[in-house]
Amino acid sequence: METLKPLADMYAAACPTRQILDRIGDKWTALVIGLLEDEPKRFSELQRSIGGISQKMLTQTLRNLERDGLVNRKVYPEVPPRVEYTLTPLGETLCTPLTAIRAWAETHIDEVVDAQTRYDGRD
Repeated sequence: METLKPLADMYAAACPTRQILDRIGDKWTALVIGLLEDEPKRFSELQRSIGGISQKMLTQTLRNLERDGLVNRKVYPEVPPRVEYTLTPLGETLCTPLTAIRAWAETHIDEVVDAQTRYDGRD
């Protein structure tokens, strides 16, 4: 008889799934994964494509994604060195849910802005 693994309790402060939820929920993570969905990208391509991201924040985001097994970093032995980032198979599993979230945001942005305006206009 197979023993079932207990479900993680992401509502518990010490649950490790909270770390990955924080990572996935980070605005830079969703954008980086979206850009890497179709093809490998170099650091400079990612930075040019993501308005408002600093070099430091992109570096930190890529390192965290690499540490979590979501992104691969490949250094080519050239002068100057060329580095490309790609999604791992695990990282690719995030594409569908993140695409759905981006689509939701694009579909409902007008409603959200209207709600914010009503909220901000209250006395």
